[in-house]
Amino acid sequence: MRVFDEIDYGMMIIDAQGGILHANHLARHELANGSIVRSHANNLLGSSDGFTQQIQQAIESSFHGQRQLVMLSAAHKELALAFTPLTHPLEADAPSVLVLMSRQNSCDNLSVRLFSRALNLSPSEELVLISLCRGLQIPEIAQLHRVAESTVRSQIKTLREKARAPSMRSLLH
Repeated sequence: MRVFDEIDYGMMIIDAQGGILHANHLARHELANGSIVRSHANNLLGSSDGFTQQIQQAIESSFHGQRQLVMLSAAHKELALAFTPLTHPLEADAPSVLVLMSRQNSCDNLSVRLFSRALNLSPSEELVLISLCRGLQIPEIAQLHRVAESTVRSQIKTLREKARAPSMRSLLH
């Protein structure tokens, strides 16, 4: 199961009652965020009754041997959930389903946060990096964080130095 933590997609194993048997770090992050999916009493639920109903229907279909794709979106965020049966309905094994989440936007991905930690970035430098990943320009970043543009430029210079990146493009890549 630890192999799942190395994969850049949220992944969960679900039992027949919708209970989460295992969730990798990206799935746990998505569940903790709670904007589209969440966990309650260790069960996979949606952030709304409608999302929960779609998830439960997909789980039920999966336990009848059918693959399901559920597309959920809320507040400018989309999440695709692919439900794949891991057991055949006629097998004696305890039924389970793999739930694979769509890849996160690169600026929302935990990899950016792990990259920040690896470089020992300050919290403000990490916020600047995330803002750059989202495509914001220096004036927008300065306004968003209520600092001077010169402060943002200084933080970007420090980011590039810490990452040993010769350009902004290589830093973001």
